[in-house]
Amino acid sequence: MDKRSTPRRRFLKQVTAAVMLGLGSTLLLSTPAMAATGKPEKPDLKFGFIKLTDMAPLAIAYEKGYFEDEGLYVTLEAQANWKVLLDRVIDGELDGAQMLAGQPIAATIGFGTKADVITAFSMDLNGNGITVSNAVWQEMKKHVAMGADGKPKHPITADALKFVVDDYKKQGKSFNMGMVFPVSTHNYELRYWLAAGGLNPGYYAPAKGDTSGTLKADVNLSVTPPPQMPATLEAGTINGYCVGEPWNQQAVFKGIGVPVVTDYEIWKNNPEKVFGVTEAWAKKYPNTHIHVVKALIRAAKWLDDNNNANRIEAVQILSRPNYVGADAKVIANSMTGTFEFEKGDKRSVPDFNVFFRYNATYPYYSDAVWYLTQMRRWGQISEYKPDHWYAEMAKKVYRPDIYRQAAEELIAEGKMKASDFPDFAKESGYRPATNEFIDGITYDGRKPNAYLNQLKIGLKGKEKI
Repeated sequence: MDKRSTPRRRFLKQVTAAVMLGLGSTLLLSTPAMAATGKPEKPDLKFGFIKLTDMAPLAIAYEKGYFEDEGLYVTLEAQANWKVLLDRVIDGELDGAQMLAGQPIAATIGFGTKADVITAFSMDLNGNGITVSNAVWQEMKKHVAMGADGKPKHPITADALKFVVDDYKKQGKSFNMGMVFPVSTHNYELRYWLAAGGLNPGYYAPAKGDTSGTLKADVNLSVTPPPQMPATLEAGTINGYCVGEPWNQQAVFKGIGVPVVTDYEIWKNNPEKVFGVTEAWAKKYPNTHIHVVKALIRAAKWLDDNNNANRIEAVQILSRPNYVGADAKVIANSMTGTFEFEKGDKRSVPDFNVFFRYNATYPYYSDAVWYLTQMRRWGQISEYKPDHWYAEMAKKVYRPDIYRQAAEELIAEGKMKASDFPDFAKESGYRPATNEFIDGITYDGRKPNAYLNQLKIGLKGKEKI
């Protein structure tokens, strides 16, 4: 009998999706987490997630039996917001969770909740968009270049939005936009896009007790949980937002807003979510951790296999109420390699969601460093830090040593090929320098301060708020 049809499996299939009520530095181990992986010390696990399509590796690892292949019996539980999710991982109510890539980093350096959180698995690349209300889009559109087909030329920059924001200022009105969490990719991507168009998204000043992020702001950014974004936009509380899918496509589907740019256009193949656990949990259950990463790697590969051939099935799985719970047609808009901007303007974006290609699952130090530069840029890190500090913080949080052991075991078991992974013998943990940003500025993870010095808006050097 297929083990996934056992009574235990049927019981575990009742994934808890009830949203929990709540409000929206350690030392690097000197040796790998373990020399060889035995049985999981803790086979029964509970993982948290937010209702977004990029939680897919968790859902697929569960539905395809990859967790059970590793001797793990997992419950997946939707969380109300990112703060609740992080708090429950830290408190031990959850064994681990899908996290914003910035969450383990921010926790480690003590911005917000202070805790020792690590990641050995990056869940995806890209997957976000910036949406504005229909009224804002009609004004922006007057300043957007059009192609021969009569459709807007992409990428659409925030230069077009600046005209709208300036008009709001003249009228004495605040221009408000939503993002999902202060240390989210969405916050930093939205800020990057705005600043590249000459708009200041505001500063944080934690040393002065101001964590609003709105000091000196041209555009006021505030936190809104992802599933609530469309309704908040429709109510007029915000004029736009940055969020993951399916909540940009939902705005198109409902006719209440227009996505104007994807994060793929802001920073090509940017890291998005990670799977996070506390360092204490990883030390206590090292075998379990390896088995979890193995299952997630297999799930990520399945999602990208054969040019996304499995995405239609993935869409059906994610549309279930215990996972994302949005209409399958809405989820399919982005998950199957297309993205709809203005109603009827559907374009091919095959890499909008990437789960395995381009070494998406590998926890690169340079990804962590980029998040740290943005925290410094907008004042979440109050004071100047030398380049070596960025590298040290990245290595405290990102654990390619654990990832490598999981990958090598999958290769030895014949479940994956060596060519599926980076060349571990040569891997430094730093991606090559890239200028594939919307403003063309080059980012080199080994030179964070030189990178910050190139950015016209934002803190640099020894500047403070």
